[in-house]
Amino acid sequence: MPKNSKVVKREIDDEVIESVKDLLSNEDSADDAFKKSELLVDDQENKDVDVEEGSDIEDERPAWNSKLQYILAQVGFSVGLGNVWRFPYLCQKNGGGAYLVPYLILLMIIGIPLFFLELSVGQRIRRGSIGVWNYISPTLGGIGFASCVVCFFVALYYNVIIGWSLFYFSQSFQHPLPWDQCPLVKNTSHTFVEPECEKSSATTYYWYREALNISNSLSESGGLNWKMTLCLLAAWVLVCLAMIKGIQSSGKIMYFSSLFPYVVLICFLVRGLLLNGSMDGIRHMFTPKLEIMLEPKVWREAATQVFFALGLGFGGVIAFSSYNKRDNNCHFDAVLVSFINFFTSVLATLVVFAVLGFKANIINEKCITQNSEKILKLLKIGNLSQDMIPHHINFSSITADDYNLVYDIIQKVKEEEFSALDLKSCLIEDELNKAVQGTGLAFIAFTEAMTHFPASPFWSVMFFLMLVNLGLGSMFGTIEGIITPIVDTFKVRKEILTVICCLVAFSIGLIFVQRSGNYFVTMFDDYSATLPLLIVVILENIAISQVYGIDKFMEDLKDMLGFSPNQYYYYMWKYISPVVLLFLLVGSIVQMGLSPPGYNAWIEEKATEEFLSYPPWGMIICISLMILAILPVPIVFIVRRCNLIDDSSGSLAAVSYKRGRIIKEPVNLEGDDASLIHGKIPSELPSPNFGKNIYRKQTGSPTLDTAPNGRYGIGYLMADMPDMPESDL
Repeated sequence: MPKNSKVVKREIDDEVIESVKDLLSNEDSADDAFKKSELLVDDQENKDVDVEEGSDIEDERPAWNSKLQYILAQVGFSVGLGNVWRFPYLCQKNGGGAYLVPYLILLMIIGIPLFFLELSVGQRIRRGSIGVWNYISPTLGGIGFASCVVCFFVALYYNVIIGWSLFYFSQSFQHPLPWDQCPLVKNTSHTFVEPECEKSSATTYYWYREALNISNSLSESGGLNWKMTLCLLAAWVLVCLAMIKGIQSSGKIMYFSSLFPYVVLICFLVRGLLLNGSMDGIRHMFTPKLEIMLEPKVWREAATQVFFALGLGFGGVIAFSSYNKRDNNCHFDAVLVSFINFFTSVLATLVVFAVLGFKANIINEKCITQNSEKILKLLKIGNLSQDMIPHHINFSSITADDYNLVYDIIQKVKEEEFSALDLKSCLIEDELNKAVQGTGLAFIAFTEAMTHFPASPFWSVMFFLMLVNLGLGSMFGTIEGIITPIVDTFKVRKEILTVICCLVAFSIGLIFVQRSGNYFVTMFDDYSATLPLLIVVILENIAISQVYGIDKFMEDLKDMLGFSPNQYYYYMWKYISPVVLLFLLVGSIVQMGLSPPGYNAWIEEKATEEFLSYPPWGMIICISLMILAILPVPIVFIVRRCNLIDDSSGSLAAVSYKRGRIIKEPVNLEGDDASLIHGKIPSELPSPNFGKNIYRKQTGSPTLDTAPNGRYGIGYLMADMPDMPESDL
């Protein structure tokens, strides 16, 4: 009668246990030391090791407290100032509502697939950008270092914008707002309006003269602006305190910094819709201009906005996802965060143009009033005949339609003499067509509109507090893109590294708070990130699809997620996305070549902006920024390819993984100095060198041989026991 299967299994287990006991009893003293040190290393490294399913060892890598906290962190990083002051401008400039079509198409082609790619590699390998790309291909390990350099460059000037917002926030607690009226200048004889302000506007004057105290050119430093220096210091202190404990501290702040901007945007939208002229702005915004949609420039700018809106290439996306559980559904996260980002941009566009419609309506009313007075004067002196004015027109309470009727009549009757009359058309569309973006929108156009709000200080406080939170959310991801890879690679204390990073960044950032600092912000914004990030993301895509292998990557995703991602991603990653990115890179290079390198300088005497070319040393800085950002890629490639540096120093840590977990393996075990024999702590362990065989024979110890782990080709260390039957091993 056959035995019960459970009894058979128990007997087999007993035989295995006895075989293991025999193995251990035959080990010499060197094997005992090896065994103990192996256990010690495994115990120490559990902080960085994700465990296999069913293991009792707890993964001690920092983790998000909840899925909501993680989603808010990714949303806070991707949704930034560009959603508020860049997307509305592009939407207006590139066909209104028609612009949303190419934007959505490119979001599906490059946005979501590449965002999903970064989320999945970070979650799978559980390291920052340096460790991730070091693992994927050691020769392409420079991608991670390039991401860190770009993050540092962007952090330098991005925090300056937060400092500007803090300054305006601090000045908003007064009524009337300080930028409401032009200042008066007194001399011995009389009082007059500040000429620079009179030639421009109150908000423009306040921005350039009171806030920035800007110089006339890049070459005129003018010394430090102490007000902005203090604001920059405050901004870096906020970032440092929020990031000093990593996601344990910044994650809690995300609940406020990520959600508060939505509260403010909704409040502004409700308030804006109640303002006179708001619907004119929204109607102007979303009136589609289909003919513009066919222009290549529209698609290039839409692709660029998609690319930067999601924070691709910075390393922040990878860093945040590396703290996830292995089985987290990162595909759902990629789609969710991408569409939250898109709808945030649409919401911000509604708010911006509702408020700008209100502002345009006020300016249009002033225009009608001023030109109606001119017409009355012309009627009195006889330059215009009363007969040409319709009888129902009342100039004391004239409407926009009535004024335009009178304007058209006068223009037809006085064809030759019309230009001498100096009358303006006063169309609200003309005012709305004056496209503004960036600081011009936030600190000039929007602030001017808010001065006409009832309870304007309250709305000003809310608006600039929103800008601070939007900026901080993006800064957290940017700094995480620097800190996490360095901590994972060089095993330094996160608190010390964070403080040092913020101090160094503040010290370098002083160039942005000179009187010429705004011009340096423009320079860094134009040249430090655009091309380097495009190259970084193209290399990321190639590293996964060609070097690592798209088929292997799809298998990894199936193993991690529990289901196979749609084949759509296979074709996007392998064919479509790289081609689109290459076209975008070429288009950006061509655009940069066709656009003369320069900046808009504020000329105090003229009270207007004037385009100036960069001086020779300025061009050197521009070129250096691009070269320095991408330089780590070829350097690491050459070093690894030619084996110029021995990785046994532990300076360039790398990781390998088996199906189901990450492991960190010792390499170059040469002689009696092998780190496992001495039981070194993880920070002292050498890095694996994937370009070589990681198994070496040891003097005075049993021979170490290779035992490849299936399709991944990553082996594990095993003592060579020739007398032991293979079945017992």
